[in-house]
Amino acid sequence: MTTAPLRKDAARNWQRIVEVGRRLVDGGTPIQLNDVARTASVGVATVYRHFPTPEALLETLATPGLETLVSRAERALSDDDPWTALRDFLFAAIHAQITDATLSPVFATPVNVLPHTTELKQRLAGLFGQLIGRAHAASTVDPAITQADIVPLMCGVAFAANVHPAANIEDRAATARRYLTVILEGLRTREQ
Repeated sequence: MTTAPLRKDAARNWQRIVEVGRRLVDGGTPIQLNDVARTASVGVATVYRHFPTPEALLETLATPGLETLVSRAERALSDDDPWTALRDFLFAAIHAQITDATLSPVFATPVNVLPHTTELKQRLAGLFGQLIGRAHAASTVDPAITQADIVPLMCGVAFAANVHPAANIEDRAATARRYLTVILEGLRTREQ
């Protein structure tokens, strides 16, 4: 089923709501739809018509980042070197988590509001599993390390980088890359 395009005024309102939501999330402020309406200079009913819950707005904000990660994972699967593919994808994923404040909370939520978010997260998990499977098959990653091990480690890297005192987001991203490098060294298999 396709949806009809929004009228021009509705599209403008949607865009203003999304811009305000992005500013709030980027500023570390929890999304409250009444506050979004006030800041976007639209009616509360207008916000709720577009986004019935704060989670729906958050997931909408996260969609471009999720789509980019899915594309990045698909490209990584075409890399001939399974270790490089996995490593580069993990670096891209941690950079995305540090630079896009919507991703961590959306990844952490076990139940999604929007079906598209569920599809993207499932697709990403499947691609990530393939990347790890290829690395296992090539004997470049310790076979005891699973996808279920790496996901919380990535969350830990993002958390540690975000609490690390840094002047700006790029400093936090550099810290995350350093921390991830340490973890990646622990994942690799060693010649005996």
